[in-house]
Amino acid sequence: MDRVSSGERDYYEVLGLQKNASTEEIKSAYRKLALQYHPDRNKQPGAEEKFKKISEAYAVLSDQEKRTRYDTVGHVEEGEAFRGSEANFEEVFRDIGFGGFRDIFEHLFGGARRSGFGEDLFGGFGGFRRQRGRDIVFEMELDLEDVLNGRKEEVEVPRLEKCKVCGGSGAAPGTKLRRCTVCNGEGQTRRVYNQNSFSTFVTLEPCRTCHGKGQIIERICSNCRGNGKTKQTKKIRLEVPPGAEDGMAFQMRGEGEPADQGGAPGDLVVRIRVKQHPQFERLEDGHVLYKLDVMFTDLALGIETKVPTLDGSEKVRIQQGTQPNTVMRLKGKGLPRYAGSGRGDQLVRINAKFPSKLTDRQKTLLRDLGREFQN
Repeated sequence: MDRVSSGERDYYEVLGLQKNASTEEIKSAYRKLALQYHPDRNKQPGAEEKFKKISEAYAVLSDQEKRTRYDTVGHVEEGEAFRGSEANFEEVFRDIGFGGFRDIFEHLFGGARRSGFGEDLFGGFGGFRRQRGRDIVFEMELDLEDVLNGRKEEVEVPRLEKCKVCGGSGAAPGTKLRRCTVCNGEGQTRRVYNQNSFSTFVTLEPCRTCHGKGQIIERICSNCRGNGKTKQTKKIRLEVPPGAEDGMAFQMRGEGEPADQGGAPGDLVVRIRVKQHPQFERLEDGHVLYKLDVMFTDLALGIETKVPTLDGSEKVRIQQGTQPNTVMRLKGKGLPRYAGSGRGDQLVRINAKFPSKLTDRQKTLLRDLGREFQN
């Protein structure tokens, strides 16, 4: 059966691959496309939908069992694409420097997508999942010099911590928590739907009475007002490797806010913002651009001059008769390539500089020179 003509999505075509592509080729193709269309980096219309499509294709083709089934019948069952695929994405996202893997997918695909038996988007039975702590997003500004050398810095990150008075329970000291009678202390309630005489669907959801905690506070803690957390700051040492790109995010596991009821803490997501440089423009693949203004007479006669680079100044020779907009290349004087090897080049674009005002003598000399060139 032809996938395209029958309305099925061709996952190989989505990733730009042949059907005999190797596992490493599949991963490499997705890594490249994820960098291009990741929602934190690409705000263009349609980018988010494209990211969904390439992620679905990678979820299937990177799993040998799913890929075999797809190659055999031309499709996978609805809801099967992402089931059990978390590890595949975690590795790729870590390689390209993007954090918040689960948060991104919950945003794009509408949360955990629970089935009738409580299975979430990435598979794994076991009922209601304990609420994970909130992620913290911290923006870090870099200069191009930081991109060149990397940056290590200790920063103070504001976040919510467990209340030191009540120990995170939210209850005033000396008072007790009583078990929620609605959910019987489980923090979740079950709903049963009888679709017909042959099928029954069961869903699990947080208890609306105790808000998923399983316990009711009799008297709230005055320090945290029953929240169980207070605002504090924590010093965290950040290390950004050379070659970091604008919009990248680095994930530091467990450095986010604590969770309620023994759930896992959230993560600290460090989002990179690279400031514009007064002299250099950053290009792709580690290249940088510098615009050099040269007097038109020096272009005609040739000149040796110095050009600033990220490593210091560099001597260059501009040949006689060099034309405006000529681009020279200084090998290896650009930026490190993140997730790549070596450094890019510095491109030097030659701009012709002309005087804005001329004396009478200068005008005469230029006219004489012009007539000489015409003869």
